[in-house]
Amino acid sequence: VAYLVVFHILFVLFVWTYWKSVFTLPVQPDKKFHMSYADQERYENEERPEVQRQILAEIARKLPVYTRTGNGGIRFCDRCQLIKPDRCHHCSVCAMCVLKMDHHCPWVNNCIGFSNYKFFLLFLAYSLLYCLYIAATVFKYFIKYWTVSCEIWFLFHLLFNLFLSLVLCCFSFQGELTNGRSKFHILFLLFVAIMFFVSLMFLFGYHCWLVSRNRSTL
Repeated sequence: VAYLVVFHILFVLFVWTYWKSVFTLPVQPDKKFHMSYADQERYENEERPEVQRQILAEIARKLPVYTRTGNGGIRFCDRCQLIKPDRCHHCSVCAMCVLKMDHHCPWVNNCIGFSNYKFFLLFLAYSLLYCLYIAATVFKYFIKYWTVSCEIWFLFHLLFNLFLSLVLCCFSFQGELTNGRSKFHILFLLFVAIMFFVSLMFLFGYHCWLVSRNRSTL
């Protein structure tokens, strides 16, 4: 019962954060960053690049914009016709400028930015705990599979059971793996859980480092 309670708590948190990461719409810059119709006509009719930069600089004086391009110009999006705020980038997949865009994630089919970065980070954290919990609860039965032919694993199995009981404080299940199909399922589940745990550990650690440095992927 304790295993199932912890499992379903992690599962619900995992699904909830994934849902929020997928269906939370990216936030576009405020209307004040969009060029007016008169400024847009003046900018498009001007052919000299230096004059265009001056027009953008005049408009940006009224805006809280501090980041510049490599040549010192104002960051401007030709497709959205707006002056980009700091950390704003145009997403070619979403066809829009996203506020504080981090990246476009194919796993959630959405832009990760200002509106859903918290949910994405929580999604990584709960996914990490979910995989770790599955691997920890399955590993003892993986050891049982090998104790049939390897006596050294029997000692490791006893030590692991002691460690697992201290960490999880759960009741041990005395069921045996009676057929080859169930043993294959245990091996496959452990392999998948460890594989995703390792990959998520590096990804989550990288994003925690970005947050600690007040940075983003882009």
